[in-house]
Amino acid sequence: MINLQPSPSQTSAPAQVDYDLHGIVGIRLIDPTMGDIAALNRQLGQIQMPLTRQPDITIRFVDRLAFSSPVRLLGVDDAGFTEDAFLVLRSKHKAQAKVQIPFELIGQPCEILCESGLPAVPLLIPIINLTALANGALAMHASAFNFNGVGALSTGWSKGGKTEMLLAFTAQGAQYIGDEWVYLSRDGQRMYGIPEPIRLWDWHLIDLPQYRARVGKKDQARLRAIKVLQSVDNALLKSADGKLPLNKAMRRLKPVLKGQLYVDIPPQKLFQPPFETLSSELDKVFFVGSHASPEVIVQPGDPHEVAQRMVFSLQYERQVFMSYYLAFRFAFPEKSNKFIEAAEEIQRHRLNSLLADKETYTVHHPYPVSIPELFAAVRPYF
Repeated sequence: MINLQPSPSQTSAPAQVDYDLHGIVGIRLIDPTMGDIAALNRQLGQIQMPLTRQPDITIRFVDRLAFSSPVRLLGVDDAGFTEDAFLVLRSKHKAQAKVQIPFELIGQPCEILCESGLPAVPLLIPIINLTALANGALAMHASAFNFNGVGALSTGWSKGGKTEMLLAFTAQGAQYIGDEWVYLSRDGQRMYGIPEPIRLWDWHLIDLPQYRARVGKKDQARLRAIKVLQSVDNALLKSADGKLPLNKAMRRLKPVLKGQLYVDIPPQKLFQPPFETLSSELDKVFFVGSHASPEVIVQPGDPHEVAQRMVFSLQYERQVFMSYYLAFRFAFPEKSNKFIEAAEEIQRHRLNSLLADKETYTVHHPYPVSIPELFAAVRPYF
């Protein structure tokens, strides 16, 4: 039994806030603080809209979750469970959390109980994506844009070049639809985006200097500081050549610094409106990936092959969620969710169906790729 203790800091926040993902998934916040609303806006973008139907996902915020039985821990404060509740205990950046997620109900209307003040609701995107799947749509790990009236979807493995395709064409006037997750309609004729922040790496800003002015001063200062640290690290690495353990420490620092050379920017700061629609017809599919060659190569692709490969890309993106689902099964072996367990086969069928008649191309490029060269290579296919 759970004792819900509502947060006292609700005076400046509405008691209920709705988000509508293009009619595909409806999300309702109950008793959020302004900080909770800001966290959801960072996760989902500005898609707040009153729902005219019952929500698919309700997130109820409380000041503190209290339980009538002790919490048993799984891992090192990763998850936990009581006699009747499963808890996720980590949020974004491994922040401590306490969120009750009913895994047995995902895919149908469900309510998540969440303590206020988290930087993000853990596992929210995979829960939304599975709910979209249950509602007849398909979440694609992809970017999407409309160029000269042609709707294009760029998809592939993680870090394969989807964002680079988006940037290459939006820099030339394409309409932004979405990045990271794009949702295909039941019939596959339309695609929908959500305005999540876009991750721009420093080399993106070198190729697209017009976007550097839209990076905040704090982020610009952080990028400059990392560049200075990289220079110092390189100098120390040379001076420490062969001298252990300093040499080993410097080599470990190098990838850490490189991995911080990015900024996350809301798409509204980067691209031209309109942002009210974030949808387009789906006309072409580009299956993108990097290769060990200096050339950008574009070739006709096989939609069936793309569909088969993307089944496993989508599974890969669901790994963290599935690790918690298995922890849930460990905690409650008598409970299960047949829909979650069937998601791979449902996605396989839907991918084959929705992509079957789409004009498809494969795009292979070096990494990092010159964004102007990427545009020049792909532009003839529009």
